[in-house]
Amino acid sequence: MKTYFTSESVAAGHPDKLCDQISDSIVDAALAAYAGSRVAVETLVTENRIVLAGEVSCPKSLPYAKIARQKIKALGYTGELYNFSYKSPVSVYIHQQSPDIAVGVDNGGAGDQGMMFGYASNETPELMPLPIALAHKLVAKMDEVRDKKILPFLRPDGKSEVKVRYKNGKPESVEMIILAVPHDPKVSPKEVKAKLIAKVIKPVLAGYKLHIPEAKNIVINGTGKWEIGGPASDTGVTGRKIIVDTYGGMARHGGGCFSGKDPSKVDRSGAYACRFLAKNIVAAKLAERCEMRIAYVIGKREPVDIGIECFGTQKKSLPFIRNFAKTLLDLSVAGIIDGLKLRQPIYARTAVYGHFGREEFPWEKVVV
Repeated sequence: MKTYFTSESVAAGHPDKLCDQISDSIVDAALAAYAGSRVAVETLVTENRIVLAGEVSCPKSLPYAKIARQKIKALGYTGELYNFSYKSPVSVYIHQQSPDIAVGVDNGGAGDQGMMFGYASNETPELMPLPIALAHKLVAKMDEVRDKKILPFLRPDGKSEVKVRYKNGKPESVEMIILAVPHDPKVSPKEVKAKLIAKVIKPVLAGYKLHIPEAKNIVINGTGKWEIGGPASDTGVTGRKIIVDTYGGMARHGGGCFSGKDPSKVDRSGAYACRFLAKNIVAAKLAERCEMRIAYVIGKREPVDIGIECFGTQKKSLPFIRNFAKTLLDLSVAGIIDGLKLRQPIYARTAVYGHFGREEFPWEKVVV
C-alpha cells in the first residue's frame, strides 16, 4: 500500500523563527548568569518594531534589547531594504516570575500543567521521520549558501516543504520539493530554480541517497515572485512553529511551545525527555517506531501519566519496553533536568532547524 506524507520547515530568518531565536538567546543569557534562572519570554516582530514581553527571575540584569539586536543582525537584517533591521525600535515588557508559580517550582515541581510527546522512527539515521528531516536540511542548506555567498542573491527568510511516498509504511521516494526564498529581482526565477536545485536540493538528497523529483515536481516560490521577506512582510511571534520544531506532524503534540522557556517549564523539558526515551527505545531495536507520552500538574514533581505507543512495531513486550525506559531516566521534573543536563545555555541553537534529530543536544544521546 502506498501513502504520502508532507512536512515543512522554515529558515533561520523566518519571522517566527527569528522570534524563537531571540527568546532562546534570552534564556541562554539568563542561564549563563545563573543556572537556576527562570525564564518565560515571548518576542514579537513586525515592520520596524521588536517587542519583548514575559517573566525573568535572574540575579543579574540582562541587556534584553542588545540580545535581540545582536541576533537580528546575525541573521542578515542589516539594511533599510527589509523595512526591519537590528536598528528597529525595541520595546521591553519583562518582569519577575509570578510568586504563585514560583512557590511550586521552588519545591521541584513542574512550572505548568500539560502533556508532552516524543517520537522516534528508524526511517532515517537520526531516527526522525524522513519528511521533516529533509525539510530541515533543505532550509539549513539554503541559509548556508546565502551566508557563505555561494548564492549571494538570496535574502533572509525562507521555507521548505517535502512530500514523501511511503510503501507499506517505509519511505520509498521523494515525490515533491517546494522551496520559497526571497531574492534579488535582478536574478530570474529560472536561474534561481536552477541554482537552488544544484546547490541545495541535490546535495541534501544525495546525503540520504535519494533521487530528486522530476523538474515539474520542484516548485520554487509558488507565486512566481518573492523579493522582500522578514517581519515587514509577515509578523512573527515566539512559539508558532511547534510542528516544525518537533516531528513535522508525524507524531502528536501537547500544544506547548519550547522557545523562551527555561527547563523548569515541562513543555520543554518533558518533550525533550520523551524524545530521549523514544529514541533510545528505537536505537535499542526494541521497536521500529515509538511515541512516548507524559503529563504533569503545575507544582508537582512526578508525572501524572506515562505512556508508550509502538504502533505494533515492538520486538519485545510493552511491559519490557516500559521497564527499559524506567532505567534510562527519572521522569520527575528534577530528574529530567539533572539527567539531561538542561541548565546549560544551549537553547538558541535549538530554535532553528528543529529541536530533534541533532546529535549536539543531550536528549539525542543514545545510551545503549
